[in-house]
Amino acid sequence: MSLVRRTVVSTSWNLTAHAVSVVVLLVRSILLARWLPVEVFGIYTFAVSIVSLSSTVVSFGMGPAFLHRAPESEDEQQAAAVHFTLKLIFTISWAVLLWVGAFRFATGPTRITLLLLTFTTAGVQLTETPRLILTRRVVHRRLALADLVSVLLAALVTLGLAWHGVALWALLATDVVNASLAILALYVWRPVWRPRLAWLPAIMRYFLNFGGRNFLVTVLVVALDNVDNLWTGRYLGKTSLGFYSRAYAFATYPRTILAAPINTVAGGTLAELKGNRPRLSAAFFQISALLVRGGFFMAGLLALVAPEFIRLVLGAKWLPMLDAFRLMLVFTLLDPMRKTTALLFLAVGKPEQIAYTYCIQLVALISGMFLLGPRLGIAGIALAVNIMLVIGMVIMLWRARTFVDISLGQLFIVPGLALVMGMLLARWAIALPGVLGSDWRTGFVKAAIFTVVYGTLVLAFEWRWVMRSLSWLRTGSLG
Repeated sequence: MSLVRRTVVSTSWNLTAHAVSVVVLLVRSILLARWLPVEVFGIYTFAVSIVSLSSTVVSFGMGPAFLHRAPESEDEQQAAAVHFTLKLIFTISWAVLLWVGAFRFATGPTRITLLLLTFTTAGVQLTETPRLILTRRVVHRRLALADLVSVLLAALVTLGLAWHGVALWALLATDVVNASLAILALYVWRPVWRPRLAWLPAIMRYFLNFGGRNFLVTVLVVALDNVDNLWTGRYLGKTSLGFYSRAYAFATYPRTILAAPINTVAGGTLAELKGNRPRLSAAFFQISALLVRGGFFMAGLLALVAPEFIRLVLGAKWLPMLDAFRLMLVFTLLDPMRKTTALLFLAVGKPEQIAYTYCIQLVALISGMFLLGPRLGIAGIALAVNIMLVIGMVIMLWRARTFVDISLGQLFIVPGLALVMGMLLARWAIALPGVLGSDWRTGFVKAAIFTVVYGTLVLAFEWRWVMRSLSWLRTGSLG
């Protein structure tokens, strides 16, 4: 197939798999929250954060080097063999060190979780080479199908164990299934590539030099996603981390639904327009405006119905996470646009701007956690995350002005007004006689009023923009 045809087919498979996976993962998360103890999520999240942060050294930023077309990577088979050799060395070294650390410093369920996650993560890391081969060839059907089957099977196994009263292993089963299916799909069933080793110094230097330039950004991204979990688990305990991890997961779920498909397309679009400032500015605004309006709507809606959502869907035992849940909705507001701005810097060839911003954000996050966490608990951690995010957004948008023309008023005034008016009128509506007294009725009234008010104001003030957005979503063209 031609490149265009392969791109279209791959995108279709990815979007279909993503849509199904989002629904399955949401249902699984809700049922697990209802069936499992709070502290189990804390133990699992703490171990996942340690493994995720430490395993960045295994990839060492070499994936983009394999995808990048250079003389050293032109021979796919040689490049794959060298990449696998380096990955094998890094993976074994990392796994041994983490296993020793788990036996030395961890005890009980935390030790068991660390040991198993190290083993399964090592298995997944060693499947990166065939994944990169398929990505390089723009052939994503097998990857999409493997990921979808993995999500479905993991949900069945995990929920089955949880239903029968198995707690920690119900969560760990997900990682076992993911690792097993990745190896089966890429190495066993009609293998994409048969592993072999190669020691070619020139290609190795290329991978290590290229990866070294990406490594800092990779570490910073993973650190920003995990350091709050590590701090909460270390200083506030596993139960608090259990509440915090679920507050973060459910509050940021709309980000996965909304931002992932859009930003998948945004990177290529912005890169293609990098030499044309007017069109680049228009594309950046169109993408950002869609994310901001969708994010403001989802954040406002979830903030309003948060108490009813927790009691009806998750269970009353999760009510202690209410304040943190509402505060974490700022992620739903702004984080998708932060990722779009990062894609802009990559598109114009300025990745150092991302590293600079992430360094400042990491310092702000750690400082905020030590200042606010001991006083406010998990709500303080959520507030520190919000401060970190706002600081990063201010810096990135300010520096983005070098490459695109941005009107913050056009981006934020209308959705901000719609958000405030919708929330005020929804709060007023529940004071009407007969509304309170039932979580179902109260939640429905708040959601309905907010949706009508928010949608009406956006349509009234931005009818032309809405029509352009619908045209873009239908045709994929930003004009």
